[in-house]
Amino acid sequence: AMAPVVVPMFMLLGISPEMTTAAYRMGDSYTNIATPLMSYFPLVLAFCRRWDKNVGVGTLLSMMLPFALAFMVAGMAMTAAWVYFDWPLGPGATVHYSLPGAK
Repeated sequence: AMAPVVVPMFMLLGISPEMTTAAYRMGDSYTNIATPLMSYFPLVLAFCRRWDKNVGVGTLLSMMLPFALAFMVAGMAMTAAWVYFDWPLGPGATVHYSLPGAK
């Protein structure tokens, strides 16, 4: 859904595909920490149970929540700073996008 729908929609709003993808990845990264669908979640849970046999999925998620919130705040601040200062996202990749033929 990201490439065929969201990227062209934001291009019409003047946001480059690179910035759209960067903002999506920033937003997606902090939610991966606090979800049982994370690929390393069973491994982390097994390591936690090595020291405390009462640790369950809920306990582990509640322990990860402060980290997820801190990463969310930091990610939003970094994304806002990138847009505000109009820093390039890479070689030839800008934050803003102008439609071809638009004035």
